[in-house]
Amino acid sequence: MSGLVEYAVLWPVLVPITAAALCTLCWHAPRTQAAVQLAALVLMLLAALGLLTQVRSQGVVAMTFGGWAPPFGISFVADHFGAAMVLVTAVLALAAGVFGLGSTHLRHVRNGVYPLLLAMLAAVNGAFLTGDIFNLYVWFEIMLISALGLLVLDQSRAQLDAALKYAVLNLLSTLLFLLAIALLYGVTGTLNMADLAQVLPQTEASAALTVSGALLLVGFAIKAGCFPMFFWLPASYHTIPIAVLALFAGLLTKVGIFACYRVFTLLFEQTAVRDVMAWMAAGTMLFGVFGAAVQWDVRRILSFHIISQIGYILLGLALGSAAGLAGGIFYILHHIIVKANLFLIAGAMYRVSGSYDVRRMGGLARTQPLLALLFAVPALSLAGIPPLSGFWAKFMVIDASLRVGAGWLAAVALFVGLLTIFSMSKIWIEAFWKPAPVMRSHRRTLPATMLWPIAVLASITLWIGLQPQPLLQFSNEAAQGLLDPQPYIQATFGKGASVAGEAAP
Repeated sequence: MSGLVEYAVLWPVLVPITAAALCTLCWHAPRTQAAVQLAALVLMLLAALGLLTQVRSQGVVAMTFGGWAPPFGISFVADHFGAAMVLVTAVLALAAGVFGLGSTHLRHVRNGVYPLLLAMLAAVNGAFLTGDIFNLYVWFEIMLISALGLLVLDQSRAQLDAALKYAVLNLLSTLLFLLAIALLYGVTGTLNMADLAQVLPQTEASAALTVSGALLLVGFAIKAGCFPMFFWLPASYHTIPIAVLALFAGLLTKVGIFACYRVFTLLFEQTAVRDVMAWMAAGTMLFGVFGAAVQWDVRRILSFHIISQIGYILLGLALGSAAGLAGGIFYILHHIIVKANLFLIAGAMYRVSGSYDVRRMGGLARTQPLLALLFAVPALSLAGIPPLSGFWAKFMVIDASLRVGAGWLAAVALFVGLLTIFSMSKIWIEAFWKPAPVMRSHRRTLPATMLWPIAVLASITLWIGLQPQPLLQFSNEAAQGLLDPQPYIQATFGKGASVAGEAAP
């Protein structure tokens, strides 16, 4: 039991990696792979709950591996923000995994969907927990490789085209990231983020540091789908199997925005790039919602809304205040659940209508009243309708904008919220309210494995909206942890850190 607690920061990465290897060994046994994946997702959820509990009770948790003390050893560090991201990842992964039991085709299993998904989840958790900026790059690369494999599961022309678009910009992002790391190491001589947080304030400003910060911002912005580097996302996401797409939508862009929050609070003072971030946030919100307004494929509508909502999260970082960071953290945690749930609902809509084009749907409110109710919860939350979770998220970000005198950003956020209502209303009217364009001879039913994950995620959205205080308080604590790096540094170097293996001579 002591080992479970001692290695709490490692288990969210070790569990999916081990399960990915087991699934690979069971390549010709699809049912065994499904069972291994489901068991791993349950264990990952338990590990994430244990880690967050430990962080809440003890503060920042750190571990350095290989017997080398920091900053030389590879470090994992979990603060409030990182532990929360690991937990919401585990919740979403389990929901998508259960949903996938009713939607994953045998050809997907034969093409490696289970080991690829588990490897991607390990990379996502590794990015949330790593304490070394070079290893953040490594986790990004593992995530990219596994995501490319998932993009071509069907090996169709559309998927190959989408994978090419996805790969080109994301490889550019990783190249910029690697160049930024090289410059940063050349100036400081270290890559441990806690060590960088101590070294950088004492380092004289230079062109190399400025370029490094700019490259990191652009690289992370591409990963997050920010304006003006977001075009790869709606061009690729709609080709992916829906259970996988829900994970992509909920997690991959969030890794990029999480990296922005980590680097531009712990390492670089965001005041230097705050105006740039503000304009990027406004452009991301506007271009995302405008793109959604002209689409008819529900996957494309929701893909553009991923971009739009990332703008709100980036806005919280651009403001730089405690209220802005807390609003951004609240927003990212709420949005992962809501956005992934909407994609799962899109998969259920396809199951009963046979199309992703909302113009070819219709009558679902009459034939699928439970699905209509379950759609209303995340759709209204995404639009920011009270008292759902999206209302509190938007309120926090807009209120923080007004507090620092950025009224124009608050106005943009409100305007984008109105257009989001338009997009969600279009889906409702076309798919649920209007009569079906073609009457079906028999009614299609949804399996429980599809309905239960959607219902659970909708319940979480309702709970956050009706009982926002716990998450509000947690978001404020996480924001304070970002503004004050000393607990993070002390946990990495001090008594709060443990070293796996014997100390190096």
